Amino acid sequence: MLERAAVDIAVVAGLGFGSYKFKALDAKGAVAAALLGLSVIELGGVYPFAALLTFVVLGVLATKYKFKEKARLGAAQSRNGVRSWGNVIGNGLAAVIFLAFEYFSRMDVFWAASFAAIATANGDTLASELGKIFGKSPKLITTLRPAKPGTNGAVSWAGELFALAGALVIALFALPLTEEKGIMLLAVTIGGFIGVNLDSLIGATLENEGITDNNSTNFLASLLGGFIGAGLFYLLA
Repeated sequence: MLERAAVDIAVVAGLGFGSYKFKALDAKGAVAAALLGLSVIELGGVYPFAALLTFVVLGVLATKYKFKEKARLGAAQSRNGVRSWGNVIGNGLAAVIFLAFEYFSRMDVFWAASFAAIATANGDTLASELGKIFGKSPKLITTLRPAKPGTNGAVSWAGELFALAGALVIALFALPLTEEKGIMLLAVTIGGFIGVNLDSLIGATLENEGITDNNSTNFLASLLGGFIGAGLFYLLA
């Protein structure tokens, strides 16, 4: 038990340090990521941790992809793409909450919630970062009027496809944890995809009104995506 905990701590500390050296996170963000990663692996084990790690890697790659072009458009991630602890908590806290419920209940519905929350975060990051490059004629989700790339609530067909692909990738990690594999795949993918669009809706409304910021928008969207994934799994299973 102690040996496993020591290994887990070493792994997440190494990944946190790596994210700092690679300039994906600042020092506070790296510490927050290590603590969050440790919570995920202790509560849920290797599969949700692998899903979270996949989200981090894909998010970093998507953020760095054609960063100068996004900067010219005025749509690049602030601070040269270096994220901090608020972003880490905003994208990962909902998954930890759902994993805690699964840890004590041992119910598959909370696996669906946990992975749908991560799927929302992953799909949103890919849709946002890659949609700015490949999305043509983005429109505001609330009015469908043309919007600049990077505008809160702006969506495009390319962004929607990246959102769906990002959610699907995370859903694959949930399959070994349940016998209801088809239902789990569907619930997590759809939950994550809807969560991404809820992120856009919250961004276009609450965030633009100053009620939420980017981090709290991400948290609310991933929380709602998790609830939707859990609800779909419950109804279908």
